[in-house]
Amino acid sequence: MEPDTRERTSERGFPRWRVARGPVVLPDERPPLGQAVVLALQHVVAMFGSTALAPLLMGFDPNLAILFSGIATLLFFVVVGGRVPSYLGSSFAFIAVVIAATGYSGSGPNPNLSVALGGIVAAGAVYALIGVAVMRAGDAWIGRLMPPAVTGAIVGAIGLNLAPIGVKGISGSGLDVGIGLFTILAVGLAASYLPGAARRLPLLIGAVAATLLYGLLANGLGLAKPLDLARVAEAPWFGWPHVTTPVFEPSAIWLIAPVALVLVAENLGHVKAIGAMTGRNLDPYLGRAFLGDGLATMLSGSFGGTGVTTYAENMGVMAVTRIYSTLVFAIAGVVAILFGLSPKFGAAILVIPGPVIGGLSVVVFGLIAAAAGRIFVEGRVDFSRTRVLLTVGTALVLGAGDFTVSLGSFKLGGIGTATAAAILLYHLLRDDPA
Repeated sequence: MEPDTRERTSERGFPRWRVARGPVVLPDERPPLGQAVVLALQHVVAMFGSTALAPLLMGFDPNLAILFSGIATLLFFVVVGGRVPSYLGSSFAFIAVVIAATGYSGSGPNPNLSVALGGIVAAGAVYALIGVAVMRAGDAWIGRLMPPAVTGAIVGAIGLNLAPIGVKGISGSGLDVGIGLFTILAVGLAASYLPGAARRLPLLIGAVAATLLYGLLANGLGLAKPLDLARVAEAPWFGWPHVTTPVFEPSAIWLIAPVALVLVAENLGHVKAIGAMTGRNLDPYLGRAFLGDGLATMLSGSFGGTGVTTYAENMGVMAVTRIYSTLVFAIAGVVAILFGLSPKFGAAILVIPGPVIGGLSVVVFGLIAAAAGRIFVEGRVDFSRTRVLLTVGTALVLGAGDFTVSLGSFKLGGIGTATAAAILLYHLLRDDPA
């Protein structure tokens, strides 16, 4: 399929979503209604594992995160005029900085949640402003500011910065270690050997398998603290979630707001990838995509939800099904909202034992770090260049070591310093002379 290079900025309003006739369903087309609902459910399942895991790692309410992932997806859908197929879920880029800003211990509700929310709202505001700038000035400057060498270094630094959290999650008693390693193995086997669409849900399947094993050993054989299933039974099917308002502390804002640059890199890659898959030039919608994601992050953070980002899991579903209809994502957003309004659903998520979450963390954080390699390869980054070596190497070490800069109330954590170093070094250094 040859890319459609025509500018699409002249299009106004939403597509008419004509019924698709072929095996490929483009963004402005739609499958039959019944099929669209089933496809929407599949997208909700695909995003569920990561969207529920991220808030657990930060001490947020996972049910609220699911709810606002649906609201965020609908908001994004409106801002881009239904032209860019995307699902917005919990962003893992916030985990390390939220933990650093709040001193979260790693289990139970985060006692300093409001402080983290202030930083998330600030990050969303920065992100939205970048979107407005791109809408006014075009998107070329983003590519110049953050070429693949820089974006790959930032993504790799995030994964390495999070690594100690995952390792801590599977450390402890012999049973904890065993369950954590079994979780990793279960995810790997699901991703490698399960048939069809099930292969796209390795986190969910791995979590269920490991939780069942833990329940057998703990509740059945009494080898560990039993799972509290009574809380699930007692929880109502429907109910309004408990919201939390943000508190804006300068130290937390300085730590968390720079994550906006990471979200820009993620969304940039998403739009480029979807454009390549559909044969559509979606670059004219890049500014609106940034703005929609930024506004959605601000809205989510204003009520107790996580920062959000476009999800690669759902991009994978699109690649498998070849169905890119944006209308399917609008339906998925509504389905997620219904799940988010079910306390019983949220109680079931909280049953997942600690070592299972730890095992999932190892997999997810490892995939984030490994994604840097993909960015380098696809961007044809030349590591024979001294500028590239110094940029990438410095950023990775600053991120892995969680190098933090503190000047009075200003505090920049490992991800922030790695991001700043990658951008500054790449543009300050010159290439080797010919």
